Amino acid sequence: MTPAPKQAGSTPLRFGYGTNGLADLRLDDALALLADLGYDGVGLTLDHMHLDPLAPDLAARTRQVGRRLAALGLEVTVETGARYVLDPRRKHGPSLLDPDPADRSRRADLLLRAVRVAADLGAHAVHCFSGTLPPGTDEATAWNRLAEALAPVLEAATAADIPLAVEPEPGHLLATLADFHHLRHALGDPTHLGLTLDLGHCQCLEPLPPADCVRAATPWLRHVQIEDMRRGHHEHLPLGDGEIDFPAVLAALAATGYNALTVVELPRHSHAGPHYAETSLPFLRTAAARPHSAVPSSDQVPSTLTPGLHNGVPSAPLSPPLP
Repeated sequence: MTPAPKQAGSTPLRFGYGTNGLADLRLDDALALLADLGYDGVGLTLDHMHLDPLAPDLAARTRQVGRRLAALGLEVTVETGARYVLDPRRKHGPSLLDPDPADRSRRADLLLRAVRVAADLGAHAVHCFSGTLPPGTDEATAWNRLAEALAPVLEAATAADIPLAVEPEPGHLLATLADFHHLRHALGDPTHLGLTLDLGHCQCLEPLPPADCVRAATPWLRHVQIEDMRRGHHEHLPLGDGEIDFPAVLAALAATGYNALTVVELPRHSHAGPHYAETSLPFLRTAAARPHSAVPSSDQVPSTLTPGLHNGVPSAPLSPPLP
């Protein structure tokens, strides 16, 4: 379902928590926990432990999850960042950039399944990412592969009226907001191509502060992920453990009129997932209510970012990806 056009003003933020940070819990238990804690929704990562997209009877299992979400009053976005769901030996492999067309098709098929799941659940978006540049592949070839592989996914998303929200990911081909605009223009600016904005990634490597990134991304914003992070280090941290100015960034987000979920993403903290789910929501609510410096109006910031950090090269040294 395509979100309504965003209007200037302040919109109450709606918070969710990602199931990739609750990997040690059964999905039903994870959903019940989030509802009990007061979350508005859930970022549902399709994975072998949570609504396995490759196991039999996906449609029937999806209907069961949909009934559970409805009973708990939880909204949902569908995320596709499971590490080994397609290949037990390659993290996030295969990708949309792989040299083998059959491998690219496997990743595209996962996204097509995610679109169907999202449509059945009434999700507000399907999240995806590009993947890393394969060894021996030049960037022009990789961009062509990405556009070609996403074409059928976008067609399915358009038919289902579900936004496909691409996430700039540090170290990937599509690493920055400037890279997102490169893809958007290459595809002819399709209506159902949107943006997943990870606010930690903005802190990590974008040329603008996270609050300014929010304002610059507003027209394409379809999904938001949030965690703390430090400049130049791609490590998802519990809220308050990094460098993000949360009152400023949440005020900027509310001012855009964004009304979908803002999802806490702490996949490396599943060992204490219930604890971080419990502490993250009051942190966000307190930060959202805290006084902050004046937020510039949307006509005072650029609608796109200057592509000064192409392909994830930050102004501060970027630490290597975590295993």
